[in-house]
Amino acid sequence: MNSDRTDPGAPPPTSADVARLAGVSRATVSFVLNNTAGGRVGEQTRAKVRAAADALGYVPHAAARSLRAGRTGLVLLTGATAPIGPLFSGFHRELQDALQRHGYTGVLLGADPGSGDDAARAWAELRPTAVLCLTPGLTPGGVRLLRRSGTRAVLTLGAPPVPGAHALITDQQEVGVAAAAHLLERGRRRIGVVMPADPALSSFSAPRLAGVRAAAAGALVEPLALDYTEESAAALAERCRELALDGLFAYNDEYAMLALRALQDAGLDVPGAVALVGADDLLLARLLRPRLSSVRMSLPSGEELAALVDRIVADPDAPLISRDVMTVELVARDSS
Repeated sequence: MNSDRTDPGAPPPTSADVARLAGVSRATVSFVLNNTAGGRVGEQTRAKVRAAADALGYVPHAAARSLRAGRTGLVLLTGATAPIGPLFSGFHRELQDALQRHGYTGVLLGADPGSGDDAARAWAELRPTAVLCLTPGLTPGGVRLLRRSGTRAVLTLGAPPVPGAHALITDQQEVGVAAAAHLLERGRRRIGVVMPADPALSSFSAPRLAGVRAAAAGALVEPLALDYTEESAAALAERCRELALDGLFAYNDEYAMLALRALQDAGLDVPGAVALVGADDLLLARLLRPRLSSVRMSLPSGEELAALVDRIVADPDAPLISRDVMTVELVARDSS
């Protein structure tokens, strides 16, 4: 048999080709390559099948396997339009590994393919087993469309709760509350709040600003727009001087780093003139000088989230879950 499959015009190898080369049945090939045989296929036979598949360049057809199983095993993480920073990268990597251990494939989708039900319709075309929506945009109609299309679990994480979907709530206002309470405790009464100019971050930055305002009633709270550039940071530092701000809550530790350098370059002492607080508690926060005070956020582990998805997939008609899954803690260091 000619096993050279480098010609793009050649037909792809089939499980029948693998069975002939290995000298086994197609059922055995399916058992081995789909990991469904348990202990019914000996290790020597498994090795022969894998070697034949490698020689031919054969991989199982995911769509055909999905038809047989009634689901794809895809878990879509949707609406991830915001820039991915170190905190989210670590969370996503841990979740992907955990989903794989549970037999799923996690797929991170970038920009939303439309608004309202159009986005859900585009997701449904992929026939996902589960959808985990990370940002606003999912609608009750979208949930119904996904469920009718065979999606067994629809969850929101951090996004506003949606009727019909499981809601894992991360209250971003609490981040602002924690930062403001700390600055007030340190005697600061004129507080600037760094608001990223990137609109993709507004679903996080706006509620954090609301949290600062709620906690700092009676104090001055001034939103300060910041592009992630040195020039914009320099302008922000001058604005702090003009407004005589004595406290600054940056959207996250990366924006805090940018603000810190600009404040220092403008001759504003941190924390003497301006106390500074970030968020995410990255390693970066401990490497800066002065060391950065930061709001630490704790989310469910990737394993906990993957196990929850697996439970809902197994029982899609179970009662809907709605619970707060994030805790916050202010880690005080030298910058405040």
